[in-house]
Amino acid sequence: MMRNLAVGVVTILLVVAQLPSGLTLPSTVPAFLWSPHQDGLLNSRMKEAVNYQTLSSKEFANSVMSEGGWSSLLCSGNEAQQPLDLALLFVGSELQSSDICGAKHADSELVDFLKVSFTRANFSLAFPYIAASENEEVMESMLISEFTETCGHNFGASKVAFLESCSLEGGNYEKLADLHTVNDYLVSRMENRQKGQADLVVACQGSSHSERQIFSELINSVEQSGARYTVLYVSDPVRSIQYPSFRELERFLAESSPGNESIDSRVCDGVCQIKSSLLEGLLVGIALLIILISGLCCMMGIDTPTRFETPQDS
Repeated sequence: MMRNLAVGVVTILLVVAQLPSGLTLPSTVPAFLWSPHQDGLLNSRMKEAVNYQTLSSKEFANSVMSEGGWSSLLCSGNEAQQPLDLALLFVGSELQSSDICGAKHADSELVDFLKVSFTRANFSLAFPYIAASENEEVMESMLISEFTETCGHNFGASKVAFLESCSLEGGNYEKLADLHTVNDYLVSRMENRQKGQADLVVACQGSSHSERQIFSELINSVEQSGARYTVLYVSDPVRSIQYPSFRELERFLAESSPGNESIDSRVCDGVCQIKSSLLEGLLVGIALLIILISGLCCMMGIDTPTRFETPQDS
């Protein structure tokens, strides 16, 4: 009985140790909404807020419209007295909720850029836990659909433009080729936009640059155009699960290049040391557990006599 129990425990430990990290716990991603213009979001009465609930993608979109005040920008029936000129939506794949605290796999430059932009804004709203949708629809397409459904026929965004790296189908959307085209588009819209209209620009992480580079260049272009804006950054759960991060992919390609002689495969970097330490701890733990269970089995197998013979008189 004890021997079978020991074998079962060791087998379970070995199976759990071989599971990928993405299958052990459900992953969630964060989102951050902010605006440097305090009087632009009249629907948002608080200056700083955090929604600690685990939200589905649909619930997240509804919160952005109601709590974030985007309904006053995107719905023509809810015109604000001092509306913003631009709503910028950036969809990435680098961050998961665990990266915000531990920064184990996160791009530290991206996290620092988000922290600085978020804390310096006049209005900020954070959504730390967003779960993947059941139909695995990409985030930008799902958000636009929810925005349109919420506003109904009053979806009054004057223009919806998106980078080619995003996946948007249908609708009267303007496709932008690259970041230089985005800059020209923003300047043109500032000259031709009528008062009371707001544009929606959707950008996604491309394959040629990191999120921090693309996102910071977009923010710089928006600020240089002079537009009054609000920003929504969200990491897509579908992209985060299916594809490796830019830094992990970059490291893998650099180490696996056949002609790269500058990288010594015998050197164990930070990621290697963490993995080796975890593996050593796991092996030592399994060995100690086997020793403990074996000792218990041996103790259970000892049969002590129930009676002793009476010593004979000499």
